[in-house]
Amino acid sequence: MPSTAPRLLLLCTIAVGAAPAHGAEYSVNGLVGYQDGVGFRLSGAAAGLIKNAPLGLSLGVGYVIVDPGDPAAARAIFINDATDGTPEKSGHAWDLRLDVLYYLHLSGLEQFGVFLGPRYSLFAGRFHYVGGNEDFTVTSNDWGVGVGARGTVPLSRHWGLALSAGFDWYPSSTLYGHDTSYSSNGTIVNGRNDYTWTNADAAIGQPRFVPSILIGVSWLP
Repeated sequence: MPSTAPRLLLLCTIAVGAAPAHGAEYSVNGLVGYQDGVGFRLSGAAAGLIKNAPLGLSLGVGYVIVDPGDPAAARAIFINDATDGTPEKSGHAWDLRLDVLYYLHLSGLEQFGVFLGPRYSLFAGRFHYVGGNEDFTVTSNDWGVGVGARGTVPLSRHWGLALSAGFDWYPSSTLYGHDTSYSSNGTIVNGRNDYTWTNADAAIGQPRFVPSILIGVSWLP
């Protein structure tokens, strides 16, 4: 994992931990649902950080099982034009997120608000050709931004039903595979034939435009 991701996680943790605790309300959420694939997310939120201001912070980490893309196109763009072997594929993405929350009053929900913040995604798609002679992984590590809304339906004093919907966008990307890379800014390293970033982006299922609808549990101390 590139050093940027741990640094972001550290800065996010410091930002939440350094906020004034007086009058703050904290919650921890475990969510599952659709996030451009089957997604799991763990997040913590702090509300009431600034007196008389409906603002909060949320820090989260997610894991998504994704379709990595087209095996035949991936092989042609990153490796060679061979067609032997039976293709198998698997893919996943980790993401880190820090959001500023703006809380609103909505009947039946607690800690309901809209959010906005940066994202950092680490994608890996593996392509294995059984009976052939190729087994390689295409990766990308990208910054993005996300928006959405979230809230909790109270079930008891400490537990609630957590709901979240959002949209993340990763505007730029570099896809690495074997000894080849294609970047959205037009940079190509050891590119094959006349393939471009557009071809690589169409072949590989890395995060670009990511809608999410998640449901889970919320715990309030």
